[in-house]
Amino acid sequence: MPEHLHAFFWDIRVADFDPKMHPEYTIARILELGNPEAVTRLQQNFTQEEITKIIRSERRLSAKSANYWALIYDIPADQVAALN
Repeated sequence: MPEHLHAFFWDIRVADFDPKMHPEYTIARILELGNPEAVTRLQQNFTQEEITKIIRSERRLSAKSANYWALIYDIPADQVAALN
C-alpha cells in the first residue's frame, strides 16, 4: 500500500495489509475518508462494479458520503443501503 494512503488506515497494521484481500473494507474506507488522490488510486485498483457494489451495500457510509458517491456513480438513492 502506498505511503500516502496509510493515514486512512490508522487502525490497522498497514505493513501486513493487502487491500485486494479486503476489498469491502478498503473501498468503504476510501469512499468515506479518502482525498482525491486516494480515490484515484482506488479507481485504478478496483473495478467500477466492485466500487458500486460497496456503495449499494455498505451501511456504515455516512449519509453525506453515500449520497455523494451515489450521485457520482449514478445509483438511485433507494438502492443505497446507507440512505435507507
